[in-house]
Amino acid sequence: MRETPPSTIVGSVSRVLSAGDDHDSLRAGRAVLAVAIATAALTGPGQTIGVSVFIDHLIDDLNLSRSAVSTTYMVGTLTGAIVLPFVGRFVDRRGVRLAQLLVGGLFALALVNMSFVQGIITLTIGFLGIRMLGQGSLSLVSSVTVSLRFERNRGTALGIYSVGAQGLMAIVPVVLAASIAAFGWRTTWVVAAGVVVGLVVPMAWFGLRTLPIGRNASSAGAVDPSDRDSEGSVPRSTAMRTRGFWILVAISGATGMLTTALNFHQIDLLGDAGLSDAQAAAMFLPQVVGSTVSGLVFGRVIDRVGSRWLPAASMVILASAHVLASVVGGGPSVLLYAVALGATGGSVNVVSKCLLPAWFGTRWLGEIQGTLTVFNVGASALGPVALAIARAGFGSYPPAVLLLGTIPVACAVFALTSPGVSARR
Repeated sequence: MRETPPSTIVGSVSRVLSAGDDHDSLRAGRAVLAVAIATAALTGPGQTIGVSVFIDHLIDDLNLSRSAVSTTYMVGTLTGAIVLPFVGRFVDRRGVRLAQLLVGGLFALALVNMSFVQGIITLTIGFLGIRMLGQGSLSLVSSVTVSLRFERNRGTALGIYSVGAQGLMAIVPVVLAASIAAFGWRTTWVVAAGVVVGLVVPMAWFGLRTLPIGRNASSAGAVDPSDRDSEGSVPRSTAMRTRGFWILVAISGATGMLTTALNFHQIDLLGDAGLSDAQAAAMFLPQVVGSTVSGLVFGRVIDRVGSRWLPAASMVILASAHVLASVVGGGPSVLLYAVALGATGGSVNVVSKCLLPAWFGTRWLGEIQGTLTVFNVGASALGPVALAIARAGFGSYPPAVLLLGTIPVACAVFALTSPGVSARR
């Protein structure tokens, strides 16, 4: 087999990391992508992966039940998501640099506030702050940054962004757990705040200074040409009247709902299949592999081939994960299930973030993406409850998982039967 010369690989990556316009420098493209990846990773203390290491300490020290803490977390998450369209509007009007400066500082204050929680009310307020500003707003700013900076190779850039952010974020719970062991959970919130404000704010100030604002949109047919402005973009109200927007709501909502449900109940689901708790927990690692590979592959396909079949393809992967979950056992089947579940998240993340600017332009991208995120967060909150109710009704996981697996099938049909909106080229 002929090997690809290292120089070819380096050259390909270099072309991807140049922002897409011939006059843009490679160095500027790399710097913006690096800032976006680091910023996304630093939302970790506000993400479930970071908050999870504090849960037992909150339960014990605040004398709260696990269900009470879970409920406050859900309330904080759902309430915090409501403001995302307004955050997106601010990004659109004032730019990602100022947005990151302000949101980064406010997120640090929200983390400090978590060190003072004393009961159910203050904990709910605390969760609202870190979920709204970290998991929601700062994540939104970082992803919009990539979409604005890259045009020609946007899919590949978003794939690299997703992989890099996930890889760095995987370190967050390890670092937080070590800090809790050394300093206690209250001090760890303050330490996390110091790291966030010490990195996120300077990165915005120095790394996003020359970020251009793109306006162009694809003429794929998602919006009537007469609805576009002179720069090819459309406002949120127009975007929400298109089938293209609702395709993205469908695939991202289905993915958020069902992957959250399966991950939330993974230990119990795989335990019924004969795996130990340790073996079931280890299946989160193949998910990372699946997410990494699919994110890079789907991003590259969007750049090189187009997106006609990709929304439906991501739903086929999700439906396959449900079929595998219904028959899962030891050995290859559980690995295939975990990889397929992770691949769904990686593919949908890249597809939705690429198609939003391609179909609707970038002038109102923040507001449109923030609105899409509201639907995604709401669906994610319903997922664990839906699977629990279905399992209780059937008495076991396999039929419940298969029932919920009809949702991505319906979404795939919806995407495939919407002419024009799915064809980028």
